[in-house]
Amino acid sequence: MHFKLKIWRQEGPEQQGKLIDYELDDIAEQLSFLETLDLLNQKLLLAGERVIEFDHDCREGICGQCGVMINGRAHGPLANTTTCQLHMRSFKDGDTIYIEPFRAKAFPIIRDLKVDRSSLDQIIKAGGFISASTGQAPEANGILVGHDTAEAAFDAAACIGCGACVATCKNSSADLFTAAKISHLAILPQGKPEAMTRVVAMAQQMDEEGFGHCTNTEACQVECPQNIAVLHIARMNYEYNRALLLKKK
Repeated sequence: MHFKLKIWRQEGPEQQGKLIDYELDDIAEQLSFLETLDLLNQKLLLAGERVIEFDHDCREGICGQCGVMINGRAHGPLANTTTCQLHMRSFKDGDTIYIEPFRAKAFPIIRDLKVDRSSLDQIIKAGGFISASTGQAPEANGILVGHDTAEAAFDAAACIGCGACVATCKNSSADLFTAAKISHLAILPQGKPEAMTRVVAMAQQMDEEGFGHCTNTEACQVECPQNIAVLHIARMNYEYNRALLLKKK
């Protein structure tokens, strides 16, 4: 297969970037998208040129490190698929593919396709945890959790923090990410003692990081590789308003 690639190149956060044209021949359809970028980087190395920088780690669709805009869509044309799990058979021979970094005020570009997503870590740091005594692990059956409750919490906890929801939102909102992290702890009994302080702290941190506000377009759920439901945003809003009302009493 033959592809024309238009890839965003940018030396650093303060420099201007632009799309640079590349061409690749003899690309096997079973290659993953990131493996194709690897081949291009090998070609650039042999030519004595600087390689294209992009984020990746496990390449198994579970770490959340990879993520680029492919033809204007976060992670590419397939639903519920990370960039690393996208294969070249999803494109047609001779296609022109535009590859750009995730764009958001809270995701400054480091270089090329690599962006700084530490703002998501700051939201977790603000309250995405529970306080527990140290020592021996508690008995597994010490806290009874019903099957439906466990499944609901797991669905929210499936968020891998890739940032596709932010990149695809016209407002660069992180509501889906934050809601997922708040929701899975709010559902479980272990998270309830700190539920009110958690939701307020994480929502405030989200605003401080420069993310936009949710206007319910639901594009985030469409592009989320884990198909996290926007219903978690409704739960977050409920928990937030509840915390503020109870605080006033």
